[in-house]
Amino acid sequence: MAKVLYLMRHGETLFNKLNRIQGVCDSPLTEWGIHQAKVAKKYLQGIAFDHYYCSTSERSSDTLELVIGDQPYTRVKELKEFNFGVFEGQSDYLEPKKIEDYDTFFIPYGGEGAKDMEKRVIDALTDIMEKEDHETVLAISHSGTSTYFLMHWEKEADKILKDGIGNCTILKYEYEDKKFKLLDIIRPEF
Repeated sequence: MAKVLYLMRHGETLFNKLNRIQGVCDSPLTEWGIHQAKVAKKYLQGIAFDHYYCSTSERSSDTLELVIGDQPYTRVKELKEFNFGVFEGQSDYLEPKKIEDYDTFFIPYGGEGAKDMEKRVIDALTDIMEKEDHETVLAISHSGTSTYFLMHWEKEADKILKDGIGNCTILKYEYEDKKFKLLDIIRPEF
């Protein structure tokens, strides 16, 4: 029987607003990011989630807490964002312009390769969804992790990603036989 994963990006942060590279470094949610999480909560109301997860970044856990209140959840290190090495916190104009350049660009600077990041996120979400009592799961992660996860499973990811994965965008996946299939993209109207 198929299970369902809702993978959501965190709300807007200070670094998002300042156009700073933000991977493993962290910055707080802005007032707008808090508003986005509260709006996303309305889109998720009525869904009977049995488990909640987020990356270990504060921006993810803060977003999740705004969505679920005081419900218990688990922080998972492998759901964290791409590691940009010495580029963390720098202006985002320093990032490569082509997505394929992320594969190796940051490695010499103490960062992570895109394929390594993609594998750790796929492995983590697969492990989560393989748990026996996990039928409908909400996980809060990041733009890069969500993008590479989507690109791995969807042949037409380029068309889907033309609008990007904005803050608090929700990707709904079906999970069965260790495979994810995109069912819907929910872009809350703020």
